[in-house]
Amino acid sequence: MFDNAISRIESVMLALGVILMALNTIANVVSRGIGHTIFFSEELNSILIILITFAGIGYAARHGRHIRMSALYDALPPKTRKVLMIVITVITALTMFALCYFAIGYIGKVAKSGRILPAMQIPVYWIYLWVPVGFFITGVQYALTALKNVVQKDIYLSTHVLEGYEEDEIEI
Repeated sequence: MFDNAISRIESVMLALGVILMALNTIANVVSRGIGHTIFFSEELNSILIILITFAGIGYAARHGRHIRMSALYDALPPKTRKVLMIVITVITALTMFALCYFAIGYIGKVAKSGRILPAMQIPVYWIYLWVPVGFFITGVQYALTALKNVVQKDIYLSTHVLEGYEEDEIEI
């Protein structure tokens, strides 16, 4: 239930972020055509790129759409692949949690510096708040995938996607 709510929020954030970025860019191009420019357009797009990137990593992990380098992995027998998938997801989860921790430290330093965006006058650290949130949600997704692989017979790329390739992947 909680995971579904987070998934819904991520989907809305990603969709709105992309739409707002497109509208902002189009509006800025049109305004330049009539001799003006939207003074905060570049900053707004930077904010939206950070939001989309770090909301998107959790979304990709949840739907098993992360990058896979699987030439050696695919050649292994199923039991070995399962063990390797558990190891990979645990290490990735721990890495995401570590990156979350370091991102929080960095945000603290940026907040202490008092930096603000020149055009929008927003404290810079507000923009970076999405970074640890994205890392944390991604870490949770990988931890849940590891757990799913421990308790289930099949091999899962995420909590809802069985191992395979696009033509034979099954989203549950």
